[in-house]
Amino acid sequence: MTARRYAGSCQCGAVAFEANLDVSEPIACNCSRCQRLGSVLAFAPPESFTLLRGEDALTEYLFNRNVIRHQFCRTCGVQPFAYGVGPDGSPMVAINVNCLDGVDPRALPVRVYDGRAV
Repeated sequence: MTARRYAGSCQCGAVAFEANLDVSEPIACNCSRCQRLGSVLAFAPPESFTLLRGEDALTEYLFNRNVIRHQFCRTCGVQPFAYGVGPDGSPMVAINVNCLDGVDPRALPVRVYDGRAV
């Protein structure tokens, strides 16, 4: 599958975004945070991500090595995306595929990432 434009949001709609993504093989991380959240993630460079509304509705959470800036809606508590860096050191946005319109993450072949070992 190739990248295409997706729209997404938090549950209440206060935060909305668009992103060019390839969701053909998202990841599920088993670290103490991602496992509890149930996030299914696809990644995009910042220039492929557009926050349409809700910057003022977001709050941020950092944990562990403080390198991933988890973004949450202050109203509904959903984490639609996070800012971080890829393995090569380049900036990236981790999009929670559960928050994309018209995508069923349970129908995708999810690859497990061993975040506990990192």
